[in-house]
Amino acid sequence: MSGKIFEKTLEATVALKTRTNELRFSSPVAFIYNPLDYAWEAHRQYLRKAACAKKKIVFLGMNPGPFGMAQTSVPFGEVKAVKNWIGIDVPVGKPDKEHPKRPISGFSCERSEVSGRRLWGLFADRFGSSDAFFMDHFVANFCPLAFMEESGRNRTPDKLPASESKPLFECCDRYLRSLVEILCPSWVVGVGAFAESRTKVALDGMEVRIGKVLHPSPASPAANRGWAALATRQLQDQGIW
Repeated sequence: MSGKIFEKTLEATVALKTRTNELRFSSPVAFIYNPLDYAWEAHRQYLRKAACAKKKIVFLGMNPGPFGMAQTSVPFGEVKAVKNWIGIDVPVGKPDKEHPKRPISGFSCERSEVSGRRLWGLFADRFGSSDAFFMDHFVANFCPLAFMEESGRNRTPDKLPASESKPLFECCDRYLRSLVEILCPSWVVGVGAFAESRTKVALDGMEVRIGKVLHPSPASPAANRGWAALATRQLQDQGIW
């Protein structure tokens, strides 16, 4: 059964990669990174470790950060957490068009993504090993693409015009529904308001409960005042943990 779950998740992810690569985006988006392409082996290994059984809880983020999933192909993929806790460290390629201010150096990246460090740090503190965490949990991103403006500034999917976000979100909605059908979680937890809102749209009518946890981004003042403890309370208050 575990092999079938992995293979189905892999198939759904390949479909997402193919569909999103066919989309086109206009200015001010100047650079698009799809780590499912240039860092596919890292993501495949992540799915092999994390998507080999049904889950109770799926955590859902927005899209890759420049020093997280863009480098490691793992959602919220802070380099040290992915290397040392999850146990993935493989060569990573380059996007076809790379911004000089946002180079991809994969697992050699020395920058730390704060959101990923906080998220995976909470899981490490609570569960000890990644194997224990992945027994009942999975972490995904809604959108696999990272968008950058000419300046190198990050542009999140919610800032895209409707003509571009609609086909993108349709691809991502389909992927999220597939994940839920394959992994059969009791809960899908949006990490942040955007992920929660997209989850409600994508999973409308499906037999799954939807929760929310504060995003661990340092841009959030509340997240900078003990995010792990606050997130734990939120999950416990909703009956998720």
